[in-house]
Amino acid sequence: MTVSLPLVVVLGFFAWGAIKFLGVRTWVVVLIALFGFWLSQTFLAPAIESGTRSGVTVINGSHT
Repeated sequence: MTVSLPLVVVLGFFAWGAIKFLGVRTWVVVLIALFGFWLSQTFLAPAIESGTRSGVTVINGSHT
């Protein structure tokens, strides 16, 4: 059985876990999310996206 989750759901789960179990303040998570949002509007966005896709491909392995 294959389960497909969007990356944003996985990252949201980790953010919730950081707030709940590690004691990270909510404003820190919001600040980091805003930084990521603003960073996506820069010239670095294509490099970050391709790096993320490559990392996900490595983790998932090849399914040929």
